[in-house]
Amino acid sequence: MSVAAIQRRSAVLEVRAKGRRLEGYAALFGVRANIAGIEEEIRAGAFASAVAPGQDVLALVDHDPARLLARTRSGTLRLSQDTRGLSFDLDVPDTSEGRDVLALAERGDLGGMSFGFTVPKGGESRANRVRLLEAVTLHEISVVKAWPAYEGTSISARALVGARQAMRLDHARRFLEALS
Repeated sequence: MSVAAIQRRSAVLEVRAKGRRLEGYAALFGVRANIAGIEEEIRAGAFASAVAPGQDVLALVDHDPARLLARTRSGTLRLSQDTRGLSFDLDVPDTSEGRDVLALAERGDLGGMSFGFTVPKGGESRANRVRLLEAVTLHEISVVKAWPAYEGTSISARALVGARQAMRLDHARRFLEALS
């Protein structure tokens, strides 16, 4: 699949920065957005395949694969769905990109969250001239520095009090299981 075939959607952020972790919502259910003159809405449960075990979804900056922040495969990005939308929790790396994103989050300068996806066959429908996304294949979520398309998503930076140690233990456990 070509990179050009991947669709991207964005949303406005609410930022509260306090540490080396970002969390919030990358997409909200039931919120309409006007995308190039077409009304679009994401249905509850649309990200079921993204939160299934074994998926590898990336967290990027501005949809740029050269600006990687985290990924589900390594456990540095965690995704889940609830009644509100697709939530994320990511560990910000101690890289120049990570430090830049964190500094912008702390200042409240980030523009929004976004996500890159494709729609599998049967994953969308139309009702009253609105495109309804019922199932999507999620490739990445992105921190957007400028203007997003969807409003209402949120992000906050939080400290990892004790979480780093727990994550290290979990990585060690997975490593030992892989050796068995």
